[in-house]
Amino acid sequence: MPGDNTVTTPTPTAAQRYRARFQRVLRHIDDHLEDDLSVAALSAVAAFSPHHFHRQFTALFGIGIHRCVQLLRFKRAGQRLAFRTDPVLTIALDAGYDGPEAFARAFKRQFGQSPSAFRAAPDWAAWQAAQRDLLPIERFAMTDHPPPNAADVRIVTVPDTPVAVLEHRGDPARIGDSVRRFIAWRKANGLPPQRHATYNILHNDPEQVPPGDFRLDLCVAIHQPVPPNPDGVRDGVIPGGRCATLRHVGSEAGLRAALLHLYRDWLPTSGEEPGDAPPYLQRVRFFPDVPETDAVTDLFLPLAG
Repeated sequence: MPGDNTVTTPTPTAAQRYRARFQRVLRHIDDHLEDDLSVAALSAVAAFSPHHFHRQFTALFGIGIHRCVQLLRFKRAGQRLAFRTDPVLTIALDAGYDGPEAFARAFKRQFGQSPSAFRAAPDWAAWQAAQRDLLPIERFAMTDHPPPNAADVRIVTVPDTPVAVLEHRGDPARIGDSVRRFIAWRKANGLPPQRHATYNILHNDPEQVPPGDFRLDLCVAIHQPVPPNPDGVRDGVIPGGRCATLRHVGSEAGLRAALLHLYRDWLPTSGEEPGDAPPYLQRVRFFPDVPETDAVTDLFLPLAG
């Protein structure tokens, strides 16, 4: 009718409704890793018959539901072992085990290290090999968030930000060692994330350079100069100025797509030119402190002028 401004929402297709049910399951798993995640419980979340649910899940993702839950629990457990100080007993219970002994046996079967050995010196190669089985899950989970568009990008003016910098140079597979060293230095110097913002400066793309040429700076905002230290942490500044910024909510797997959107989709139509400084991230909320789908990262693309 003339003058009728009613917006009609398209009716989801059968395939979209089917995918949405599995999205609901994956979100439920991510939010309730320490709870009952049996086939019966998850099939109820999906509103599928338990008799068919596990077959549908395996057909869609190439991995069984029990294996998926185990790997996601191990992923969070490994992050807590490597980067946090939670007791092994607490980690074991949150991973669905009755005690640390059963957890230790299962963890060692998967990664070749006991939880205590992993905490002391993680075998990142074994860790990353196990995570490959989760790639179809991660790609599917990314569709739970709509792709970014031009309206999601804001132009802001930021001040110079003094930071303490630990430079990671070399194989991106070893970034975990640099992160562990940086976390230890921050703790020793009283710079918790709750009061001192965390940044990463992206000097290059790990998929576009040889592993030995990869560069990433781990940074924390500071209010006084960095004291002399044996860890290689130095003073630095994230330069202020105009930036295009885009918020990414979700796992690390979606960060590349968000940054690609800034360069490929937004920049060519914006009338802007990139500045001389590299792009950087501000880590607002961290996994494993929050569910991976609730992690928040702000991307910044410095602009000319």
